[in-house]
Amino acid sequence: MTKETWVTTVGRVDKPWGFETHFAVVSGKYCGKTLHIREGEALSLQYHERKEETIAVQSGRLWLEIGMLGEPLDSFELVPGEAVHIRPGMCHRMTAIVDTVVLEASTTELADVVRLEDRYGREASS
Repeated sequence: MTKETWVTTVGRVDKPWGFETHFAVVSGKYCGKTLHIREGEALSLQYHERKEETIAVQSGRLWLEIGMLGEPLDSFELVPGEAVHIRPGMCHRMTAIVDTVVLEASTTELADVVRLEDRYGREASS
């Protein structure tokens, strides 16, 4: 066998806050991503109806807002080596304090995004 038998290209998805790379997407099983968030930029305040994910800061510093839908959100800083598990129905938003790389392992419902607030004017994907 050749290298091409084993290797795939890592996909890049540009976002208004930076970009994602999708290095593992196994249909119906799991997805692995990196989120590259520029200093001062933020993802939507959002939740997922089905998608479940764990995020971990690889580098940089991140401000995370998180809590159950309809309840007050907790807010705190995440630094390299810290991870948070996000279940369906949990509202969350990540804001980069400095340029930050986040590792994300999730289920494969990538379009399952209900946006509650978005500074870039994007609508919900669900």
